Amino acid sequence: MNKLGTAFSSYDPFAWIYNRHWGHVFLPIILPILDNLVLGKIPKKARILDLCCGTGQLSQKLNTLGYRVTGIDGSAAMLAYARENAPEVEFIHADASNFILPHKYNAVVSAFDSLNHVIKLKELAEVFHSVHGVLRPGGYFLFDLNTEPGFLHEWQGDFSIIEDDHVCVVRNTYDRERRIADFDATIFRFTGGHWYRTDVTLYQKCHDPTRVKTTLKKAGFADIEVFGFEPESGIRPFTKMMRRAFFFCRKATSSF
Repeated sequence: MNKLGTAFSSYDPFAWIYNRHWGHVFLPIILPILDNLVLGKIPKKARILDLCCGTGQLSQKLNTLGYRVTGIDGSAAMLAYARENAPEVEFIHADASNFILPHKYNAVVSAFDSLNHVIKLKELAEVFHSVHGVLRPGGYFLFDLNTEPGFLHEWQGDFSIIEDDHVCVVRNTYDRERRIADFDATIFRFTGGHWYRTDVTLYQKCHDPTRVKTTLKKAGFADIEVFGFEPESGIRPFTKMMRRAFFFCRKATSSF
């Protein structure tokens, strides 16, 4: 994650199938949580930054609710689909760890374990500093991360998607020693009368929630809360056995 806009080109070949099969699946989870923790605390037509926006489905929904939305992502191909899905939203090709924007935002949200893709804690700290810089004093930051129980439960084994014009075979692995998860996909797509094969490998880091909280505090965030999420029970106080953690904090009003 060193050069603006170039660090995530490995996600470009994955963009079309992500848009088709995954871009919308987190909306039923994140929208009630956003409504409960963030949307009721900010003005109507407030500015919201969708960080690591992917193919733009969350940005589109927030736009329809009346918010002024900006989306940032490092993959140009993801953003191409985002602009189709949400043509009224401003999308910017940028590195999440190093961006400066002309506006200040009431809230920043990063959904669907996007920040697990930031592998080094130092780089995650840079993300937090960039977010802090674009928030209004008192503005809110909400993001979620896969935890180790989540990786052990969901990132083991294979699955496949088979449709008439494409096949996607995914092999998930999690290395407990390195705390690194691998998402290996082999994609066959029929287009222009021919089948084409693409191989994609993406990585996620299992960040320790305690170290994440410390890093947020060092970046200047206050009132840091951590919630857990389980599909069966929804959001509740976090425990180490929960598969997903939501971090919710704000930029202190005394920062300026």
